Amino acid sequence: MTDCLQAAPPAGTEPRRPSRSLTGEALAQLGRSPLVWIALVILVILVAMAVAPGLFTNVDPQRCMLLNSRKPPAYGSWFGFDIQGCDVFARTVHGARASLSVALLATLGSSFIGGMLGLVAGLKGGVVDAVISRVTDVVLGLPTLLGAIVILATLGSSGSGVLRLALVLSLLGWATEARLMRASVLQTRNADYVDAARAAGASSLRIALRHVLPNSVAPLLVLATLSLGGYVGTEATLSYLGLGLQPPVISWGTAISDAQPYLATAPHMLLFPSLVLTVTVLALVMLGEAVRRAFDPRSR
Repeated sequence: MTDCLQAAPPAGTEPRRPSRSLTGEALAQLGRSPLVWIALVILVILVAMAVAPGLFTNVDPQRCMLLNSRKPPAYGSWFGFDIQGCDVFARTVHGARASLSVALLATLGSSFIGGMLGLVAGLKGGVVDAVISRVTDVVLGLPTLLGAIVILATLGSSGSGVLRLALVLSLLGWATEARLMRASVLQTRNADYVDAARAAGASSLRIALRHVLPNSVAPLLVLATLSLGGYVGTEATLSYLGLGLQPPVISWGTAISDAQPYLATAPHMLLFPSLVLTVTVLALVMLGEAVRRAFDPRSR
């Protein structure tokens, strides 16, 4: 009977719960934040608008009637009509696809370029690291928006709007990702599990892809989340200036550009696309900031 008895824990103490990983703690913190859920609901609606605009409107955004030119919002045309007599609500819904596509492709492109260059610089060191670091400094010294204006003005309006704009933004926006990835790799490459893999005879490529990259990519993912909102705003700015997406592509930036001369006589043409754009950027920034705080141990 004595063998079946177990010593009771000291009074006032509780059994220790197994500690969660950094990723588990971060996800738990994100799940407890009401701002994260608000941002996610907004983004789900926006993604649905981009993927299936027919769920929100059955009006053809290219169907325009001059008789409806600049008519204010009314029943059946919730956002009114633009200068060509096109339904502003339909064009706002359909504009989500181009605007979000540019932001997503630019984020993926800059994260891939910066991530790979940062990985190589951190692992190789020496001359390779020095060259990549100097190129990174040069790109960081060039403002993304100014560089995009110069490049797009030089290229003109030729080429596919969404892909061309996303490529230009990716080529100008990778430097921060490269610097962050390099710093993360420098902290990871001398870890015990990396030394063990190296001692076991693993190739450099296997060590980089199997051990270093998965344990260094978290800061890059956080930065990518923050960058999405910035790229949405950059696309709208360039399209507003007439250097980004070009008609017949529908985007929020082009809608704002077309509405600007008529702000005094038809403010609804500018108000609703600007409002949707602002809410989108705000939701992405809120989500990105929440992800950053969740994955930063110093914020706990």
